[in-house]
Amino acid sequence: MTSSHADNVAQSAAKIRTAAAGRRPRIAVILGSGLGGLADRLENAVSVPYADLPGFPTLTVQGHSGEVMIGTLGGADVIALKGRKHFYETDDPTPLKTMIRAVKAAGAEILFISNAAGSLRADIKVSELMMITDHINFMGLSPLAGANDEEFGPRFVPMSDAWDTGLQQQLRAAAQKSGAPLHEGVYMAFRGPTFETPAEIRMAIAMGAQAVGMSSVPDCIIARHCGLRVVGCSMITNMGAGLSDEKLSHAHTLENAGRGAAHFEALVEAFVREVAAQDAAA
Repeated sequence: MTSSHADNVAQSAAKIRTAAAGRRPRIAVILGSGLGGLADRLENAVSVPYADLPGFPTLTVQGHSGEVMIGTLGGADVIALKGRKHFYETDDPTPLKTMIRAVKAAGAEILFISNAAGSLRADIKVSELMMITDHINFMGLSPLAGANDEEFGPRFVPMSDAWDTGLQQQLRAAAQKSGAPLHEGVYMAFRGPTFETPAEIRMAIAMGAQAVGMSSVPDCIIARHCGLRVVGCSMITNMGAGLSDEKLSHAHTLENAGRGAAHFEALVEAFVREVAAQDAAA
């Protein structure tokens, strides 16, 4: 990777630290389609547009507003990232790398990844949440392909602990305390932007997935490469193609994400409290 990428990471991290004004957020949250409302719950929040951060993504998809929000949630400081660049929008993973590496350089230790996804199981219903226990990368690409960025992480990254089991325990506890119903399952990432065919959905089920989507796996890979611990969940916005007679569209995705947003926001806030409480007890 060119030195300009490293410079962009350093400069963006510096701008985030300056905006934080002495606060030290340990948790960064990537907000998926229709889930940006969590940022409105931040107290004493400041906003930095992605456009002001060197190397950050230029977003084009509705439901991704492109702001870094820094504020207090559940009594702890957090960073909320309002939107991501998907691999159906670009062949270049560099802006996504810059975004994730910059929050790490700014002091984050945990990345909470959220997304909108299609359910592959009848008991995981629309507008419900599914904790991601593992993933299947069916995008046909990796954001780490090409020359390795040695200053950020190793050439070969083990992914046996891609989704941190300790953080999953804390997310389960947060779900119980917040009252947010939380399913669990494997998330399978397709590149998109087309929704999957019924045959592809049958394949995904046969391969052991419980939900499908078009994001989050590259985010997880980049985060693990640079040493962030990762946890996350999917907002179920539709059933997989062929499993119901609903008509799939992005507008449909945003609508159903909005219906479940209150549970998502309560879950993330409870998770932040849980992490802060365990840190205080340690």
